[in-house]
Amino acid sequence: MTYCVGLMLDSGLVFASDSRTHAGVDNFARFCKMTLFERPGDRVIVLLSSGNLAGTQAIVSLLKQQNDRCSEPNLWSAKSMFDTALLVSDAMRAVDRRDGQHMATNKVAFNATFILGGQIKGEPPRLFRMYTQGNFIEASLETPYFQTGETKYGKPIIDRVITRSTSLNDAAKCVLVSFDSTLSSNLSVGMPIDLICYPRDSLEVRMRRRFDEGDAYFCSLGKQWTEGTRQVFSRLPNLDW
Repeated sequence: MTYCVGLMLDSGLVFASDSRTHAGVDNFARFCKMTLFERPGDRVIVLLSSGNLAGTQAIVSLLKQQNDRCSEPNLWSAKSMFDTALLVSDAMRAVDRRDGQHMATNKVAFNATFILGGQIKGEPPRLFRMYTQGNFIEASLETPYFQTGETKYGKPIIDRVITRSTSLNDAAKCVLVSFDSTLSSNLSVGMPIDLICYPRDSLEVRMRRRFDEGDAYFCSLGKQWTEGTRQVFSRLPNLDW
């Protein structure tokens, strides 16, 4: 399992992903689930992956190979983020066609999902949620964020805090608190956490962090959130019996 989050705000985009993968209770490993495609001044494209690791790695490798070989179309030549979503969708279906039937014979389902977002010069930032079948939806005013993987522990926090007018800094704190809550409740999500905050129209990634075990800021944030929650809870009015 994994946990990935993408937010679309008036001020830009926020992306975060954990790094834990596992194939059973005694087979844990770390793999980065965030892939950045960047040409400063032209485009920033971020891809967060969830699901079967072999499948997601194959899809990302196929996209990179298309870029390197200048195969048309590719992520560098895409005219819009919608075109980019179509390219990711095509790559997902190509890997499924190659591997899916062989996995099915062993009763293993092809399972790869993505959060895709970014900005290409000439259009506003956009954010998409890619499903296993290759279809996708786009974030809107009513739905300004997407999650994949182990979503249930972090979702209530994001629902109560995030609006389209939330600042990038506040959104980053909220996302990290949602990861802290998820880590506290689910062993299948683990550090390091990769984070990107992308200011609208910057066309360059300037705010990127990785939080590993024992990171001072992340530990302090989680501690203060826990203490603050308990203080607020203690001030709630008692039930009138």
